[in-house]
Amino acid sequence: MSTLAQGTEAAPGYRAARTLPLRVELVRQLKRRRTLVMGGILAALPFVLAVAFAIGGDPGGRNDRVTLMDTATASGANFAAVNLFVSAGFLLVIPVALFCGDTVASEASWSSLRYLLAAPVPRARLLWSKLVVGLGLSLAAMVLLPVVALAVGTAAYGWGPLRTPTGGALDAGTAVQRLVVVVAYVFVSQLVTAGLAFWLSTRTDAPLGAVGGAVGLTIVGNVLDAVTALGHWRDFLPAHWQFAWADAVQPRPEWSGMIQGAAVSVTYALVLFALAFRGFARKDVVS
Repeated sequence: MSTLAQGTEAAPGYRAARTLPLRVELVRQLKRRRTLVMGGILAALPFVLAVAFAIGGDPGGRNDRVTLMDTATASGANFAAVNLFVSAGFLLVIPVALFCGDTVASEASWSSLRYLLAAPVPRARLLWSKLVVGLGLSLAAMVLLPVVALAVGTAAYGWGPLRTPTGGALDAGTAVQRLVVVVAYVFVSQLVTAGLAFWLSTRTDAPLGAVGGAVGLTIVGNVLDAVTALGHWRDFLPAHWQFAWADAVQPRPEWSGMIQGAAVSVTYALVLFALAFRGFARKDVVS
């Protein structure tokens, strides 16, 4: 055993579990400009949609077909659901890819990663802290959007039941509970993007490469899901289940699609997270 290793083990007061505390990493990430900008964009989206509806008038169905978008101005709960609908497919992918893909690669690009490891912070501890904070910020982003949308929608359209395109309705209290379930499902469905971004972040020193790669692969998944010729193979694509949450805002909710989608997403995510930890444990960190 090397002298450095002996000194590390014998250092008084050293505890590997106390290195890089979550609160320290969280404060570091909250102070970054990209976190503030992303939070501002998500908080501004409900205001943009409200202004668009005010300028363009109430949405109406086409060819006697009513969609969720057509019910956007029925109540604050409807407005919040529509905000989730228009953002779940792409907009919410960006903060997840950003918070999970930029976290390790940015340290490497700043040449500070090796200094963190020399602190010494165990590699598994460093990755765990960054992954937990990245997922926490991703969840916060997904909560921020519907909360602001619910407040804006209630102020603009009133507090009332969530009206479904099929003609049914959920009372306001039940609607809020269902929206919480929707946010939880959207977060779980985005774990695949988080896993891709985090794995790529441990493989490259370019933050934009990790973030862009995760977003790009997510888009590829959406494109493949649109290829109906794949048949039942699409059931193994996370993108195939990304809007399964719509079944939760029905008078009689159907959970089977959400359960299948959650199982697919969690399976992919666990594999990707495991690859990230395994690869980083063996990586020669020089930056």
